[in-house]
Amino acid sequence: MERLANRVMLLWGIRRAGLAILAGAIGALALPPFSFLAALFVSFTLLVWLMDGCAEAPGSGRMARWRSTFLLGWLFGFGYFVAGLWWLGNALLVEADEFAWALPLAILGLPAFLALYYGLATWLAGLLWSDGFGRIAALAASFGLIEWLRGLLFTGFPWNAIGYGVMPVPIMMQSTAAIGIFGVSTLAVFVLSAPALIGTRKGAPIGLALAGLMIAAHFGYGAYRLSERPTAHRLDPPVTVRVVQPVIDQARKMDTGDDRRAVFEEHLALTALPPKPGTRRPDIVIWPETSVPFILTETPGALARIADVLEDGQILIAGVVRMEARGAGQEPLYYNSIYAIDSQGQIIAATDKVHLTPFGEYLPFERFWNRLGISNIVDMPGGFTAGTRPALITLPSGASFYPLICYEAIFPNELTADAGRAAALLNITNDAWFGRTPGPYQHFLQARLRAVETGLTLIRGANSGVSAVIDGHGQIKEGLDFDQKGVIDSTLGGDVVPSWDIYARETHFWLLIITMFLIAGVSRMGLKIRLN
Repeated sequence: MERLANRVMLLWGIRRAGLAILAGAIGALALPPFSFLAALFVSFTLLVWLMDGCAEAPGSGRMARWRSTFLLGWLFGFGYFVAGLWWLGNALLVEADEFAWALPLAILGLPAFLALYYGLATWLAGLLWSDGFGRIAALAASFGLIEWLRGLLFTGFPWNAIGYGVMPVPIMMQSTAAIGIFGVSTLAVFVLSAPALIGTRKGAPIGLALAGLMIAAHFGYGAYRLSERPTAHRLDPPVTVRVVQPVIDQARKMDTGDDRRAVFEEHLALTALPPKPGTRRPDIVIWPETSVPFILTETPGALARIADVLEDGQILIAGVVRMEARGAGQEPLYYNSIYAIDSQGQIIAATDKVHLTPFGEYLPFERFWNRLGISNIVDMPGGFTAGTRPALITLPSGASFYPLICYEAIFPNELTADAGRAAALLNITNDAWFGRTPGPYQHFLQARLRAVETGLTLIRGANSGVSAVIDGHGQIKEGLDFDQKGVIDSTLGGDVVPSWDIYARETHFWLLIITMFLIAGVSRMGLKIRLN
C-alpha cells in the first residue's frame, strides 16, 4: 500500500487531475440508490495521498501550494457532483424544446460551481497539513465546516453532503440526532481518510485507533437510540393517514384542457379506494406537491367534487398552487402551498413554501436572466413567491403537522421551534421531474434524516415516489417505491422519540469542528518544530 501511495503522490499534470476527478466520482457511488459505502473509503484515501503530493516542499512558493490544493479539491468536487447530480438534467427534458439547451449548465455548470466549496475545503486543510494523523483531522474539520457553509450561502444547497453516504441503514443514521448531518460529515471524512495513513505509515496507530473509536461510538449510539421508546404520543386517539401516490407524468400535469381534469380525477379515485379488510377508513388523505393541476379556488366545482369523494369527517391535505390577487394592472402572486380541506369542501388550513428552488420556482437576478431569454422551468408569471414562515397545519381535532414542501426537506437547520409541537412532519414532493434516476432516492434519504433528527414520524407523499411513513428512528413503517401507483394506509399515534434539539446539535457540531482544528493545529506545529 505504501508503494501505491507514493505513486499517487508523485502523479503530475493530466494524470493527477484525472485521478482527482475519478476519486470524487467514485465517492458518489456511496449515495442512493447504490449506497456502496466502501466507495467513499477509496475516494478519500486517494484524496489524502493527492493532498500529500501538494505538501510543502523546498523551493515551492506559498501561492503555488494554495493554487494546487484548491485546484485539487475543485477537481475532486467536480467529479463528485457530476456523478451525484447528473440527473438534474432530466427536469429540462420535460419541455425539451424550450430547455434542452441548458443541459450543459445543469450537468456541468452547477457541479463546477459546487466544486468551489470543496476547493475551499482542501485549501483550508492545506494550511494545516502535516505528515501525521493531524492532516486527516484538518481535512475532516475543513469539509465539515464547508458543508455547513454550502447549506447556508446563496440560499443554500446542502444536497449530497458527505455524511449522507455513510448512513445507508437506520443504525447508522442515529448519530445525526446528536451532531446533525454536518457533524456526521466531519467524523465521516476523518474515518474515510484513515486508510491513507497505512500507505504513509506516519501517525497510523493513533489515527486508526481514533477512527476505530469513532466507528464504535457511531454504531453504539445507533444501537442505543434504536432501543429507546417514544416518550410522548401527540395523537390521542390515533389517526389513520392515507398517502396517495398517483404516478402522474409531469408532461400531463403541464398540459392544458381536459387532461388536467383527468389528473384531478385520478387523485380522487385513489382517495376513494376502500381500506383493506379489517382496517379503518382513513381520517386524513395526503396528496403530493402541486397535485391539483389548476388553481383550485378558481375552478368551479373542484372543491365540491372533493366534498363528494370525502366521507364525513375526513380531511384532505393537498399540494396546490395558491393564487393571491393584487391591485388592478398587477400580476397575481402564486405560492407553492398546502391546503387542508374538510368533507364539506371548505379550506380549513393553509401554508406556503418558504424556501423556493432557484431556477425551478424563481429566478435569482430575474431581470438579468430575462434579458437573455431565460425563464423558470415552472411556467408561472413572475415565478413563485416565497411564504413568510412555515405554519403548522392544525386540524379541527387539534392534530398539527409541520410542513416540508419538496426541497425544504433538505435543510436540517431550518426547522423552526414549531416542529417541536407537531404530531408529525409532513413532506410532500413531486420528483416526477427527474424520472427513474438517483434523484428521487437521494431526496428520500435526506427527508428520512429529518425524522431521525427531530424524533418525529415523517409522512412523505410523492407524486411518483418514494412515498412512505417513517418513524422517529428513520425506520420505514409503510412505503411505495418509485413509479408504484397506489396508496399507503398507516395508523399514527404521534410518537416522539427522544432527540437533541437543534441548538444542542449545533453546539455539538461546533465543538467537534474546534476539536478537529486543534488536533490539526497541534500536529502542524509539531511538524514545524521538527523541520526547524
